[in-house]
Amino acid sequence: MYAIIKTGAKQHKVSEGDVLSVEKLPGDKGAEVVFQEVLMVSDEAGVKIGRPFVEGATVIGEVVSQTKGPKLLIGKYKKRKGFRKKTGHRQELTSMKIKKISI
Repeated sequence: MYAIIKTGAKQHKVSEGDVLSVEKLPGDKGAEVVFQEVLMVSDEAGVKIGRPFVEGATVIGEVVSQTKGPKLLIGKYKKRKGFRKKTGHRQELTSMKIKKISI
């Protein structure tokens, strides 16, 4: 059984027991998070596709840790002007363990 959920601006395919990194969600280690925006659910009975979300479907996850992603460097340059600028960004992430998928 698996489901496709929407969190932040991304979609993730999840199964029970999976550990995935998503954009930062509120909550400390061990907190339970319920995802209501389930786009699709597949089980033994078949596939249910939502329009846009599957009614009554939820995915329950547990916060494993709050971390940061890798540092991304951004450089800007304009030729013949002497302009150079270097900045960086580090996305805050939440590691989630999927506990249950319910329809």
